[in-house]
Amino acid sequence: MNTVTDDDWRRPGPTPEQRRFDVYVGLAATLLSLVSLTLARSTGAFLLGPPPSGPEQVFWTVALTLPLIWRRRFPAAVTVIISVGFIAAQARSAPEIQLASWALFAALYSLGAWGPDRRLARRLRVGVIATMFVWLGAYYAVSIDSIPADAFAGAVGPVPPVVAAMVNGVLVNGLFFGFAYFFGETAWLAARRQHEVQAQAEEVRRSQAEIREHAVVGERVRIARELHDVVAHHVSVMGVQASAARRVFDKDPVKARTALSAIEETARTAVDELRRMLGLLRARDGHPDRAEQPGPAGIDQVTAVVDRAREAGLRATLGVYGDPAPLPESVSQAAYRVAQEAVTNALKHAAGATALDVRIRYLAHEVEVDVTDDGRATRPANADGLGLVGMRERVATHGGALEVGPRAGGGWRVRARFPLPLPVRPA
Repeated sequence: MNTVTDDDWRRPGPTPEQRRFDVYVGLAATLLSLVSLTLARSTGAFLLGPPPSGPEQVFWTVALTLPLIWRRRFPAAVTVIISVGFIAAQARSAPEIQLASWALFAALYSLGAWGPDRRLARRLRVGVIATMFVWLGAYYAVSIDSIPADAFAGAVGPVPPVVAAMVNGVLVNGLFFGFAYFFGETAWLAARRQHEVQAQAEEVRRSQAEIREHAVVGERVRIARELHDVVAHHVSVMGVQASAARRVFDKDPVKARTALSAIEETARTAVDELRRMLGLLRARDGHPDRAEQPGPAGIDQVTAVVDRAREAGLRATLGVYGDPAPLPESVSQAAYRVAQEAVTNALKHAAGATALDVRIRYLAHEVEVDVTDDGRATRPANADGLGLVGMRERVATHGGALEVGPRAGGGWRVRARFPLPLPVRPA
């Protein structure tokens, strides 16, 4: 699994709505800075010294605020432009410094919050902040000799006035740039966490969709297996009995009527089982009365399967060995379906089969279903028919073992072992 680090993640660019908002912000900041410039010129408060010409003052004012229009699209370029313009404007004694300072703050914040390359964003911000402090030191060094003698006439504190002014300037600028860096980093981390939450939510949705899909597939497989077991067995028995009735219809009407009666009974049983299955499927949505639905077939109904094989003309026998123990419903039903499918295969594929032997053995830790016949198999042992696949799935679901193949002395064998839960068998 690949892990995305903080430096690898890229924040998506601004949306069209955010870009339009930046345009409004940049234009508003430019307009306000021009108003601030007008007020500064009107008061004559030129704190940085004699100002340049009027057009140059307007140029520096616009150059420091208008780039905010692109602050989220190109945060690194905007930060460099505003930083260089900020130092150049102060070097030229541009009178508008209030909105220019906040434009520099917004640029540093935007670079921290939206910079796509995190290493570049950090290095560039640290470089800009360091350059600003170097510029502040140079400004102090150049202007200290030009301070008037009476500039600090009212000073009464214990700290020398010049030192106090320098320390105050460093503290204010430290807080200014520190907050710009901190808030930008915090905004980026918040966007990263939101991305992780959205990614986790999407992963949960995908997992839920996969679980639902697997559940649907599993339900379809279960329904197909049940339908195959029910329909294939009963139709196979009906086909054998119909063939027998056809052969003796003219010679022995009594046997023909017996075969037809067996076909009728088998068809009725098949319809009842299909009705039970359809009722269980509808129960998920319609909540029918459970009392009206017959219970699922279990191992105790293997006798009926053997009887139908006997009615189809085979010498079918059933033997139960060991002390019968109460089985979990799922195990009992799986054992029944395996026996039913094995008998069905004997009727369909065992050419010349005359005898069928079904044995159920209750062992110490498992129950075994063993079905053998004396016919000649008409399909290979590794055939992937639906019946064999269904038996394998049923046995594997309960952690059992399945053996299917020809017998050494002739005929075919299906043997399934189902492990029993510990509470089922006494110690």
